[in-house]
Amino acid sequence: MSNIYESAEATLGFISSPCLTKVELRVACRGISDRDALSKPDPCVVLKMQSHGQWFEVDRTEVIRSSSGPVFSKIFLVDYYFEEVQRLRFELHDISSGNNGLRDADFLGAMECTLGQIVSQRKLTKALLKQGNTAGKSSITVTAEELSGNDDYVELSFSARKLDDKDFFSKSDPFLEIFRINDDGTESLVHRTETVMNNLSPVWKSFKVSLNTLCSGDHDRELKVAIDFTASNGDPRNSCSLHYIHPYQPNEYLKALVAVGEICQDYDSDKMFPAFGFGALIPPDFKVSHDFAVNFDEDNPECAGIQGVVEAYQNCLPKIQLYGPTNIAPIIQKVASSASEEMHTKEAMEYFILLILTDGVITDMADTREAIVHASHLPMSVIIVGVGNADFTDMQILDGDDGILRSPKGEPVLRDIVQFVPFKDFKHASPAALAKSVLAEVPNQVVDYYNAKGIKPKCMSDYESTRTFSP
Repeated sequence: MSNIYESAEATLGFISSPCLTKVELRVACRGISDRDALSKPDPCVVLKMQSHGQWFEVDRTEVIRSSSGPVFSKIFLVDYYFEEVQRLRFELHDISSGNNGLRDADFLGAMECTLGQIVSQRKLTKALLKQGNTAGKSSITVTAEELSGNDDYVELSFSARKLDDKDFFSKSDPFLEIFRINDDGTESLVHRTETVMNNLSPVWKSFKVSLNTLCSGDHDRELKVAIDFTASNGDPRNSCSLHYIHPYQPNEYLKALVAVGEICQDYDSDKMFPAFGFGALIPPDFKVSHDFAVNFDEDNPECAGIQGVVEAYQNCLPKIQLYGPTNIAPIIQKVASSASEEMHTKEAMEYFILLILTDGVITDMADTREAIVHASHLPMSVIIVGVGNADFTDMQILDGDDGILRSPKGEPVLRDIVQFVPFKDFKHASPAALAKSVLAEVPNQVVDYYNAKGIKPKCMSDYESTRTFSP
C-alpha cells in the first residue's frame, strides 16, 4: 500500500449517522483443531466492534459442546451505517465445562473485517488467525441479512415423530437446521434449533424469523470515478496545484477520493472500480478527452480497489497535459449508457454511483442538465465533490435541493439523483464527515428508484424449510 494512500486512509474517523438499518449476522466455523486426542473443542464466538481504536464486546454466541465445525444458532443484531467504516472482530474461544468463562478459555483464533464487507458479499469466509498466523485449517463464515424498518416476522414451530434410534442402547439427539435456497442454487442457514437429547419425538422451541430473511436477492452498487484534469487545477509540479503530488502527503483530490471511496468500496461486489478523467490532452495524439480511462486501458478501465484508483491517478498525471474545458456531460452520459443497459435486463439488480471530483465552473451546463434529467430515469446516482475554492454555483443548481432541476427544454428530473458537497467546507473536519454528507442521500435514492419501478428483492416461490441431521 502506498504511503499516500495510507496517509489519507489514516485520517478517516467515526461519526454518528442517521442513515441506519439493522443487520442480522450468523456465524459458523470449520476445521477447528481438536483440544486433544480424546475430546473436541467447545467453541464460542465473541463479536467485538472497534471504536476510537479500541475493541469492545458487542455480543457472543452460545457454547456448542464437542464440535470442530459449529453452526451457531445465536443471531447478532447490529446497527449498520451505510456511510461509515465499521470494523468487526470475531474471536473463537474454547470454553470447556469446567472453566469460568473467557478468562480461563483457550483462544482459538480471530478474524477481522468491516461490516460493509459482510453486507456487500452477504456471505464472507476467512481463515482464523492466531498471533498473526493462520490457526491451522480453521475458518469462519459470517452471513448477513439486511432488515428493513418495517420487516414482517413469522413464528415457526417444528416437531418430529418416530425418529430412528441411534443404536440399541440410546435414542437420537435431534436438532433441525432451516435453510434458504438462494437464486444461484446455494444454501444459506436461516436458523438452527436447540438439540433435544435422547428423544424420538422432539418438539423444538418456536422462533420468529423475518420474511426478509426468507427472501434472496439484493441490489448491487457499482462505483465509477471521474476526475477533473482541467488546467484550472494548476500545474501538478507546482505545490500550489490541487493535483500536486507530494511524496508523503495526499493532495485535495486524493483526500476526497479516499474519504468517499473507502466507504463506497465495501458495497461493490468485485471491488473493481472504473476510473475516468476529463478535460486533459492525452497520449498518443494529445487530443482533449472528457471520458478517458485513467489507466489508459479503454477496454478495461477498472482499478483494483480505491488503492488501485489512487495508483492509476498518480501514474496518469505525468503522462497527460491538463487542459479544458470542464465538460461533465460526456462522463454522465457514459455511465448512463451502462445504467440504461442494466435497466433493460430482466433482473435490473445493479445500481451505478458516479463520483465526480472537480474544481471548477461547468462549461457545458445545458448538456449536463439534459444528461442528469435523462439519468434520473435510470438506476444511478451522481455524487459531485467540489475541490478547491472556485465558484460552485452551477453544482448547487445541479444538486436540486433549492428547486427542481430541469433540462433546457423544461423537462423536470424524475427524482433527485445529484448530491454536491464542497470539499472546502470540511477542511477542519474529519474526512469521514465528508463521506457522511456525500453519501447520506444515496440509500434513499436507491430505494426510490426500485420502488418507482416496482422492483423488489427476489423471494423464493417455493421454500424448502427443513433438513434433519443427527449430531
